[in-house]
Amino acid sequence: MKTKTFIVFLSFFLLVQCSTNEKRLKPPLAPVKPVTDEYFGVKITDPYRYMENLQDTTVRQWMKQQSDYSRKILNSIPGRQRMINMMVDFDKRKSSTISSLRIIDNDRYFYLKMTPADETGKLYYRDGFEGKEILMFDPKTYSQDTTKKYVISSVNPSIDGSKVAIDIAPNGSESAVLLTIETETLYLYPEKIDRRFGGFPVSWLADNNSFLYNRLQSDDVHDANREKDSKTYLHIVGKDPSTDMEVFSRSNNPELGIKPEELPFVFYDKDSKFLFGQIVTVDNRINLYYAPSSDLGKQKIAWLHLIKPEDEVYDFFTTDKDFYLYTPKNAPNFKILKTSFEKPDLKNAEVIVSEDPERKMTNYSITSEGLLYTLSDNGIKETLFFLPKAEKTAKEIELPFVAGTVRLSSKGYKFADCWAGLTGWTSDYQRFRYIPQKNEFKLENLSSVAEYPEYKDLTVEELMIPSHDGVKVPLSLIYNKSIKKTGNNPVLFYGYGAYGMSITPGFSSDLLLWTHEGGILAIPHVRGGGELGEKWYRDGYKTTKPNTWKDLIACAEYLVKEQYTSPQKIAINSASAGGILVGRAMTERPDLFAVSIPQVGCLNTVRAEESPNGPVNTPEFGTVKDSVECMALIEMDSYIHVEDGEKYPSTLITAGMNDPRVIAWQPAKFAARLQAANKSDKPILFLVDYEAGHGIGNTKTKIFEEFADVFSFALWQTGHPDYQIK
Repeated sequence: MKTKTFIVFLSFFLLVQCSTNEKRLKPPLAPVKPVTDEYFGVKITDPYRYMENLQDTTVRQWMKQQSDYSRKILNSIPGRQRMINMMVDFDKRKSSTISSLRIIDNDRYFYLKMTPADETGKLYYRDGFEGKEILMFDPKTYSQDTTKKYVISSVNPSIDGSKVAIDIAPNGSESAVLLTIETETLYLYPEKIDRRFGGFPVSWLADNNSFLYNRLQSDDVHDANREKDSKTYLHIVGKDPSTDMEVFSRSNNPELGIKPEELPFVFYDKDSKFLFGQIVTVDNRINLYYAPSSDLGKQKIAWLHLIKPEDEVYDFFTTDKDFYLYTPKNAPNFKILKTSFEKPDLKNAEVIVSEDPERKMTNYSITSEGLLYTLSDNGIKETLFFLPKAEKTAKEIELPFVAGTVRLSSKGYKFADCWAGLTGWTSDYQRFRYIPQKNEFKLENLSSVAEYPEYKDLTVEELMIPSHDGVKVPLSLIYNKSIKKTGNNPVLFYGYGAYGMSITPGFSSDLLLWTHEGGILAIPHVRGGGELGEKWYRDGYKTTKPNTWKDLIACAEYLVKEQYTSPQKIAINSASAGGILVGRAMTERPDLFAVSIPQVGCLNTVRAEESPNGPVNTPEFGTVKDSVECMALIEMDSYIHVEDGEKYPSTLITAGMNDPRVIAWQPAKFAARLQAANKSDKPILFLVDYEAGHGIGNTKTKIFEEFADVFSFALWQTGHPDYQIK
């Protein structure tokens, strides 16, 4: 569940000022066909249950009418196109942008590169940082179908870099096809492996001619069984995928008790030379098996259970002899442990880095010289530490500049190479090589650097806001230093609060356009996220989920009280699981917000298990099969909490018809219910993208259009004079 975008039709529609004419132009309300369910004695009436059948022609017609109308409204907002033009101008200031960087042992670089002329990234490689750049694959050449724009969603080089496997998908759909390319000859192997899902990378074996990969049951995102009983296969490059051997699955390994909704995934570790079989859900706690890689040729792999969920290990890394564990067990801010492969003993593992009681450990990377890691202050400032090999005490490393976020990477324990990527709310990303022998940083940017004088006068304010229960919530504010506390400033809140994921400081010239238009950008680090450690996450999880939206409400109330803004000037926005945050905040306090924008939002949690991606998410939100968790799902369900006769904020709701994470009927049902119940004169728009999915892998143009839709709608409805429809 994460991010999304929508399609723009190249039409312009002039709306007349007469309110009666505008009403006449609106699409009709959706028919009501109530269905009543009972959950542990609680009766819930669902007036739009029929919309869950997305193949129903009536449903599709209603969604199309809604989307066409919303598209016309959004396109008619003055200032929207000007905002897109500014993003295009920002983009042209960088000659290239690099992403998906992979550096292998022999110092060969693989990456995606996008220039101002490109809609999506092209695959390149070079030998060493200063090596000659060679184009490997341009996604535009993949198909003759000009209606589809293909995006490379993953880059997986072999261990020696002689080959690379890529996932490629059209229009951000996430229904990817796996291709294999010979590096130096650029030969594209004929086999294509479909039914790929981007969350599982390819794992190459030591022969550099075979790999392990996970495959779903179907490419159809509406197929209820799409993600159930997925399987990991072994593929030999050049062979027909239909002959690939199944190596890890519920059917192949019944002794492991894999559930249909759990995703079995196998990868080869080149350092330890072990196979690791992981049973994946959204639960952050790893469930991991291991076996010697020599077992791969056997009819049956003898898997040994290495890490159980109750061990509370969130991540791990290896050497040839040792196994390092990243865990919050008895350490809510996380610690790093070590045990041996020969005799793994998690209960008595050695503490390598102890928990810091005040700061969360966020990043770590091992090199031949030692271990580097970062500690985060409230999710907004990170400090780098280096623990030299064979020493017990780490030392703080002074960074080239104060960074909100530090991203560490290395080539592993055999190499001294280590890189730190630094960024902040107003500081663009810069990449440095850390040289421990000299304790110095060397600038090694891959992406070009640009100047943004438009943002030279921005200031950042970091606050701690008391929530409903007295717990203080970090709130980041970014705005022009000329702003005065008159109660008249437009504020855009963007939060998330799920899966223990943190919104850490990062520079976005597009996101900062809100400040360029005179607004205050507000990031509430609400519970359910991971900014303040494991407890912070668990305090916005299942039965404690109300803290997530109540934290947002408290932050909004504070800004009103301190005259940063007023309820008539506040917009709230999030995506995916953040739909719970936005949807419940607006249904609980419709008087506090002027605008609500849930993008591809999870808005009908009680019915989520009936969608293809629902069962795998029950560890995060709960299941209706459990009485306590069911009541929690009812409480966090925005659709259920819409009340007839209430005056709701202006709302823009989006959905992706090919969304594999939040199925389109969730936002559709919420939009229908809100339109029928709302008694204010505020617009309730529902926009459907019929090509894209959840927003992952969108083209550059789609990303610009998404920002423009969100920002222009919010500025229109918070009264910005340059965005008012005449």
